[in-house]
Amino acid sequence: MATSKQIEQEIGQRLARLRLARNVTQATLAERAGIGVRTLRRLEAGEPSTLDTFLRVATALELEDAILSSLPEGNIRPIERVSRKGSERKRASPSSERAAKSTWTWGDETR
Repeated sequence: MATSKQIEQEIGQRLARLRLARNVTQATLAERAGIGVRTLRRLEAGEPSTLDTFLRVATALELEDAILSSLPEGNIRPIERVSRKGSERKRASPSSERAAKSTWTWGDETR
Protein backbone atom coordinates (compact mmCIF):
# COMPACT_ATOMS: atom_id res chain seq x y z
CA MET A 1 0.00 0.00 0.00
CA ALA A 2 1.37 3.39 -0.97
CA THR A 3 1.85 6.15 1.58
CA SER A 4 0.34 9.59 1.12
CA LYS A 5 3.84 10.94 0.41
CA GLN A 6 4.36 8.39 -2.37
CA ILE A 7 0.97 9.27 -3.88
CA GLU A 8 1.80 13.00 -3.73
CA GLN A 9 5.07 12.36 -5.55
CA GLU A 10 3.41 10.19 -8.20
CA ILE A 11 0.67 12.79 -8.79
CA GLY A 12 3.30 15.52 -9.11
CA GLN A 13 5.33 13.49 -11.61
CA ARG A 14 2.25 12.66 -13.67
CA LEU A 15 1.14 16.29 -13.76
CA ALA A 16 4.62 17.38 -14.86
CA ARG A 17 4.76 14.72 -17.61
CA LEU A 18 1.28 15.66 -18.80
CA ARG A 19 2.17 19.35 -18.86
CA LEU A 20 5.32 18.61 -20.89
CA ALA A 21 3.45 16.27 -23.24
CA ARG A 22 1.08 19.14 -23.98
CA ASN A 23 4.03 21.50 -24.45
CA VAL A 24 2.89 23.92 -21.75
CA THR A 25 5.36 25.88 -19.66
CA GLN A 26 5.09 26.06 -15.89
CA ALA A 27 4.44 29.79 -16.15
CA THR A 28 1.56 29.30 -18.59
CA LEU A 29 -0.03 26.50 -16.58
CA ALA A 30 0.34 28.43 -13.33
CA GLU A 31 -1.35 31.45 -14.92
CA ARG A 32 -4.22 29.31 -16.28
CA ALA A 33 -4.65 27.70 -12.85
CA GLY A 34 -4.48 31.02 -11.00
CA ILE A 35 -1.56 29.96 -8.83
CA GLY A 36 2.08 30.96 -8.55
CA VAL A 37 4.84 29.24 -10.50
CA ARG A 38 6.55 28.32 -7.25
CA THR A 39 3.35 26.63 -6.04
CA LEU A 40 3.17 24.62 -9.27
CA ARG A 41 6.82 23.60 -8.90
CA ARG A 42 6.15 22.34 -5.39
CA LEU A 43 3.12 20.37 -6.60
CA GLU A 44 5.10 18.81 -9.45
CA ALA A 45 7.93 17.98 -7.04
CA GLY A 46 5.50 15.99 -4.90
CA GLU A 47 5.68 18.34 -1.96
CA PRO A 48 2.61 18.77 0.25
CA SER A 49 -0.04 20.90 -1.40
CA THR A 50 -3.69 21.74 -0.95
CA LEU A 51 -6.59 20.05 -2.65
CA ASP A 52 -7.55 23.45 -4.07
CA THR A 53 -4.15 23.80 -5.77
CA PHE A 54 -4.37 20.30 -7.22
CA LEU A 55 -7.89 20.91 -8.52
CA ARG A 56 -6.92 24.26 -10.07
CA VAL A 57 -4.05 22.62 -11.96
CA ALA A 58 -6.19 19.63 -12.94
CA THR A 59 -8.89 21.96 -14.23
CA ALA A 60 -6.33 23.99 -16.20
CA LEU A 61 -5.19 20.70 -17.77
CA GLU A 62 -8.84 19.77 -18.43
CA LEU A 63 -8.76 16.69 -16.19
CA GLU A 64 -12.04 17.22 -14.33
CA ASP A 65 -13.83 14.28 -15.97
CA ALA A 66 -10.89 11.93 -15.35
CA ILE A 67 -10.77 12.86 -11.66
CA LEU A 68 -14.51 12.52 -11.14
CA SER A 69 -14.66 9.21 -13.02
CA SER A 70 -11.93 7.76 -10.80
CA LEU A 71 -14.17 8.10 -7.73
CA PRO A 72 -17.28 5.91 -7.40
CA GLU A 73 -20.59 7.70 -6.95
CA GLY A 74 -21.37 5.93 -3.67
CA ASN A 75 -25.07 5.74 -4.43
CA ILE A 76 -27.33 4.01 -1.98
CA ARG A 77 -28.31 0.47 -3.02
CA PRO A 78 -31.92 0.13 -4.24
CA ILE A 79 -32.84 -2.43 -1.57
CA GLU A 80 -31.43 -0.16 1.13
CA ARG A 81 -33.41 2.77 -0.29
CA VAL A 82 -36.61 0.72 0.07
CA SER A 83 -35.81 -0.32 3.63
CA ARG A 84 -35.02 3.31 4.54
CA LYS A 85 -38.24 4.49 2.85
CA GLY A 86 -36.35 6.60 0.31
CA SER A 87 -34.23 8.56 2.77
CA GLU A 88 -30.51 8.97 2.16
CA ARG A 89 -27.94 7.94 4.77
CA LYS A 90 -26.47 10.95 6.60
CA ARG A 91 -23.79 9.13 8.62
CA ALA A 92 -22.29 5.68 9.00
CA SER A 93 -23.48 3.24 11.63
CA PRO A 94 -21.05 1.96 14.25
CA SER A 95 -19.36 -1.23 13.21
CA SER A 96 -20.86 -4.32 14.85
CA GLU A 97 -17.36 -5.84 14.70
CA ARG A 98 -16.02 -3.05 16.89
CA ALA A 99 -18.81 -3.53 19.43
CA ALA A 100 -18.19 -7.30 19.55
CA LYS A 101 -14.51 -6.81 20.37
CA SER A 102 -15.27 -4.70 23.42
CA THR A 103 -15.91 -7.20 26.23
CA TRP A 104 -14.76 -4.91 29.04
CA THR A 105 -17.07 -4.61 32.03
CA TRP A 106 -16.92 -2.69 35.29
CA GLY A 107 -14.46 -4.25 37.69
CA ASP A 108 -12.17 -5.73 35.00
CA GLU A 109 -9.44 -3.25 35.87
CA THR A 110 -8.84 -5.01 39.22
CA ARG A 111 -8.17 -8.43 37.71
